[in-house]
Amino acid sequence: MLILHYAPDNASLILRLALDEAGMPYRSALVDRRQHGQTRPDYKRLNPVGRIPALETPQGPIFETAACLLWIAETSGHLAPAPQDAGRPGFLKWLFFLSNTLHAEMRMLFYPEKYAPGAEQTLRDQVAQNIDGHLALLAQAVTACDGFSAAEAKTPLITDLYLAVLLRWPALYPRGGTAWYRLTTYPSLAALAARIETRPSMARAMIAEGLGPTPLTAPHYPSPPEGSAL
Repeated sequence: MLILHYAPDNASLILRLALDEAGMPYRSALVDRRQHGQTRPDYKRLNPVGRIPALETPQGPIFETAACLLWIAETSGHLAPAPQDAGRPGFLKWLFFLSNTLHAEMRMLFYPEKYAPGAEQTLRDQVAQNIDGHLALLAQAVTACDGFSAAEAKTPLITDLYLAVLLRWPALYPRGGTAWYRLTTYPSLAALAARIETRPSMARAMIAEGLGPTPLTAPHYPSPPEGSAL
């Protein structure tokens, strides 16, 4: 069985949704951030970067969110266009844009002290402006179904799941620094979040990670049954 090493409301949430949507059995193993579990030698043997998540597979451990998502999609045969499909190039470009650009810059927004000690607010202001531009581009892609599924699709793509979770966090973090962000500014992204929020996979994740009743459209800080989001 696959093992998802997770912390509540971390990037592992995206993998949890993907595993559920793909119908892949797994068990979760808490990485306790309050005890700095991500820096322990046993965890760093799975993810030497010391970040969450890590996914143990029969072929060995995987880390990096996009790599894990692509492995899930290709192993299950679900949640991604096949390599020969016309939609594959758009899917790949936006998957890696989410990972390498949007997600990476959100880390700078949430943890500016790691990137610009002494100039945290300046960095946050610049990154928030960047992210606003990224979201505008993504809104166009979602509207055009370029790399993302159509509203009437029965199952989502991993890009839908990834983006939907990323839309949650700027409404919550950094605490006291979220006034710039309103999901309703981007109607197609708000509609995507609403679709993913109503899926059974999200309902199960809401219970597992204490995300509250509207985790994507009107987020609240998590109250998980175990572990901590921070």
